[in-house]
Amino acid sequence: VGATIADDIKSTSLTAMLIAMLLIFVYIVIRFRKWQFGLGAIIALVHDVLIVISIFSIARLVGISYEVDQIFIAAILTIIGYSINDTVVVFDRVREFLTEKPTADTAETFNKAINSTLGRTLMTSFTTLLVVVILFIFGGEALKGFSFALLIGVFFGTYSSIFIATPVVLDTAMRTKKKSD
Repeated sequence: VGATIADDIKSTSLTAMLIAMLLIFVYIVIRFRKWQFGLGAIIALVHDVLIVISIFSIARLVGISYEVDQIFIAAILTIIGYSINDTVVVFDRVREFLTEKPTADTAETFNKAINSTLGRTLMTSFTTLLVVVILFIFGGEALKGFSFALLIGVFFGTYSSIFIATPVVLDTAMRTKKKSD
């Protein structure tokens, strides 16, 4: 691939990811009617993408090299989709619990919501990881980079839905609540 084509692929893939993130932010804000949910989701997605890119760079330093090409970009966009789906499931439960008891302690409500989705989230991620591991082992050389990115992305996407997106929503909601009081 020539340098001008590589630059073109890089710029269009960056544009695709930014447009996807913007549309996801708008969707989450519309669906949950609070900007804090959109912010939490986007921070978690950026985390997931940066982790995958970082681990690809670290792998290259230790001698494991996968191409960063259009298939890699497809893997990143797949990870964004997987992670946002997982995050929306947790956010739905948070919204449900907040609607049931609007006067309850917000932090406790978030904790209960996370705990109620934890089993489902972990089982879904585990079964997805099983398939991706099989794809990584038996998928052939052409799919190694894609499946390696998915391995990292599914793991950290699950992590970020629970430990990044939801706490960001809680922290920003609590700050907004304190300012309005």
